Amino acid sequence: MNGGIQLIAETKEYRLYARDNCVAMVHFTQPGNASIGSSGFMTEKGLAYLMWRRDQPLLVSKGAEEPATEEQVEALRQFAEDLKKLVAC
Repeated sequence: MNGGIQLIAETKEYRLYARDNCVAMVHFTQPGNASIGSSGFMTEKGLAYLMWRRDQPLLVSKGAEEPATEEQVEALRQFAEDLKKLVAC
């Protein structure tokens, strides 16, 4: 796939993409029409989403949160940007 992004699961209308620890679900309603869900980061405690609290980035999952590193924030940002380009093709 493009930029190291891999398709890891697929159903009729949904596809799950990943690169390194970043993942996102994409809903394809019709050809050429895709809706990208929020990108998440796989942690030891499961899928976590990037949240900001008082200018501090956090990775938040069900029942847990931990500070996000600058590298994790950048990885999620770049993954979301690259995925948007990929599904627009």
